[in-house]
Order: sequence, then C-alpha cells, then structure tokens
Amino acid sequence: MRVALLTTFPASRKELLIAMMDRVHQGFLDAGLEPFIRFNFADGGVVRFSSVDRVLKRHPELQRFVTEASPAPQLQMPAVRRLSNGALSEGGNQAVPYPTLQAIAAGVPRSFPFHNIALHFHSPEFGELMAIPTIPGARMAGISITDSWWVNGRNRSLSACTTVEVEAGSKKLPSPSHAVATVLTACGKAKKTVQVPLPENLGAGPVPAVLLPSGVPVPSASPQLATAVKAIAVKYRDRIGEIVTEARLPHDLPSPAETLAAGLGVTAGPKKPALERVFKPMGYSVRGGTAGETGSFSLSRRTAANTTLAIHLDCGTWSHSLLAMFAVFGLGFRAGLTLPPTAKAVPPGLYKIGDAEQWGKIVENLGALVAHLERTFVPEIEAVTGPSPEWYRPVS
Repeated sequence: MRVALLTTFPASRKELLIAMMDRVHQGFLDAGLEPFIRFNFADGGVVRFSSVDRVLKRHPELQRFVTEASPAPQLQMPAVRRLSNGALSEGGNQAVPYPTLQAIAAGVPRSFPFHNIALHFHSPEFGELMAIPTIPGARMAGISITDSWWVNGRNRSLSACTTVEVEAGSKKLPSPSHAVATVLTACGKAKKTVQVPLPENLGAGPVPAVLLPSGVPVPSASPQLATAVKAIAVKYRDRIGEIVTEARLPHDLPSPAETLAAGLGVTAGPKKPALERVFKPMGYSVRGGTAGETGSFSLSRRTAANTTLAIHLDCGTWSHSLLAMFAVFGLGFRAGLTLPPTAKAVPPGLYKIGDAEQWGKIVENLGALVAHLERTFVPEIEAVTGPSPEWYRPVS
C-alpha cells in the first residue's frame, strides 16, 4: 500500500523567507539532489501597486511567467496576477535559475510585499509528483514553503510530503531513504506527521472522502469501509439527543442561551487540569493549550484494534466558547460526531464555557458521553471494519 506522509515543521516569522528557502535548498544539495522548484508569487486582490511589476522591472526575462488565470475556477477562486511556472502560465514547468529566486525572496516583504507566496521543491526521491486531489495543488511530494500577508503580519509554513510503500501486515512504516532524511533534517524538528493511506487507483474516479485530523478531505484507501462507517456515523448523529440521555451525564447544565446571558466576561482559568483529571484515567493523552489556555486541545488514544479515538476541543480564542468533536480513525475511514456538553445543547454547537466550576462540570459530562460512545459507537464501527494495521496512526 502507498502511504503519503504529511509533515509540518516550525516556521518562525523571525526567519527571513530567503533564509528558510536557502536552508531547504542546501538540504537538497547536501543530499546530492538537484530539486526542481515550482513557484507562485501573487499580488493581492486589491493593491496600491503590483509586486509583480516591481519584479519585472528588475527581471524582465520573467515576463513569460506572468498569469492572471484563476488557479481553480471550479472553486470560484478569483483570478490574481502572479508570477508562476505552473501549468497556467506561458512558462509552465520551466525552471528559473536559483539566484533569481533568491533575489526575489530577498526582497520579501519590503521591496516585494506579495500577498501570497508558494515555493515547492521536488526530486524523484520524494515520490511521484502528484497532488492529493482535495484543493488543487494542496499537497505534492516534496518540500513546500508558503508565506502570506495577514493583518497580524506575515504567515509562514514549512511542510513535507513523502510517499512510502508498506505492507498491511507490517508493524511500522519503512524509514525514509538517506537522501530524503537529509533534506527533512534540514527542515528542522517535525511538529507532527499525518499518515494518508492512498487508494490504488488515485484519481481514476469518484472515491469516498476521509477527513484528515486537520479537516482536509482525501480519497479513502478503503471506499467500502468508508461508506459503511459513514452510515453508522449518520445514524448516531440523527439520534444524538437519545444518546446523551442514555449516557446519563452527571450534571444538568443550563442551555446555551442561559450560559450566554450569564457568562459574559467570565473565564474558567486553566483548562488542562480538568481534562487530565477526567480523561487520563480513560487512557487519553491530552495536548494543547496556550499560556491563557484558549485555543484548542487534542486528546487521543488507541484501541486494541488499532483504531484511534480522538477528541478535539476548540475552546474559543475569541469567544470563550466550546466546540467539542469526537472522531474514530482507522485505515481508510473516519467517523465524527459533535459532542453536546449537556442535553439542553442538542443539536450541538458552540457552548459558553463560563467559570472554572462550570468548566469542570462540562468536562465531566463530556467524559461520560465519550465513555458511552466507547461502549456503543466504537464497537459498532470496529465490528464492520475489523482491525487497522499496527503501523497506522492518523497523526503523530
């Protein structure tokens, strides 16, 4: 089976774009590889001046790379003027000397404040050059750097996509080749890696989609299982009110409207201790939280059938409200449910967190609901799917 490994690395805005680009490029050279670099330097939708024009004044030889064609008209993405060696420009799939790309990157953002920048480094050692068919071009084998404008400054990302072949009965995935490992080392310490098992006939026709832990859909490697699991998930979503009653939640919490009226300006303080108190004894690891403990938390554990159970809690960076999700991941399938923290919050959605006492009760209710789903929802899925391979982990 072919598996794509999507790895993200730290990408500090304090590091200049050219420094990051040079670091990745040097990693390829140290590995004895000469990468082909795909680039996209795009103006914004409304600009006072064109960064593309500024580059062309210094590098008129790049005129053949100018395009305004929409990169994805089927998604109604707007046409934006940009420099690109993608398929939509006259210079599609043509290489540009690396020093020229260096000169452009060195001018970002002061001289060339492009709204969006994407650089993609590829060599055959990373696997077949193919896009995982979700958002066009979102993931291709190789190393990707993005840099974009936002109201709070430049946003930066650094990621890798490699593909490996693995036997379903293997206990772990094969290690990358020495050349690929050298490039990955140059990228830094990995933050996380998402495994994406790929179907045998990728792109041959419609295939049921599976949501990655990041929420991006990819084609299922086991379409029949994905379809069967989806039917189970739909059944449980339709009767979520009954399920909450069956779970016997320990606290009768107020309705969302009541919490909204009473909870303005109230904060719960540290949230992780309550999560660890309830969910660690259930076998879940608890990750996430910031200095103010807003943002999100991710909890996960594996079953004896190598199924991964994941809980994602969005604690509302701005609104101090909770959105709780429970997901079941296996090879080629995912089933997800939104968790209501009280019977009065059905259908589930955002729920005001309130003070520390209220947060503790919310977590205890969620613990009871998850425990009930582990006795009902999860076994019903595993009875259909059977065990997943020992090597499969949706995210690590």
